[in-house]
Amino acid sequence: EVQLVESGGGLVQAGGSLRLSCVVSGFTFVNYAIGWFRQTPGQEREAVSCFSSNDDSTYYADSLKGRFAMSTVNAKNTWYLQMNTLNQDDTATYYCAAVHHTPDLRVGTVLPEYEYDYWGKGTLITVSS
Repeated sequence: EVQLVESGGGLVQAGGSLRLSCVVSGFTFVNYAIGWFRQTPGQEREAVSCFSSNDDSTYYADSLKGRFAMSTVNAKNTWYLQMNTLNQDDTATYYCAAVHHTPDLRVGTVLPEYEYDYWGKGTLITVSS
């Protein structure tokens, strides 16, 4: 069974930084993509970033480039989202997601929500003024 578990959320002051973690288990890391999303109440889930193993590249939402950075450790089962210079607009529940792709697929950009098969339950970040 594939499981994704996010952690690291909490309360942070505006201007501060936070690093989220996503532990992925039961998932084969071949021809895959891992993504980070965020969602506020009443809003659609917004794509934050995406790593594609086929592209060997990480992509970011244009509005978040330069402030957010996605990374992993060698084992690939733990993924991070480093978030800097946070502001109140970053307050949201953050989710990680995973999907397998065919070997010839190149994504070239952040993938939308419907492209992913597996999801974590999310972790809440609240940015205070």
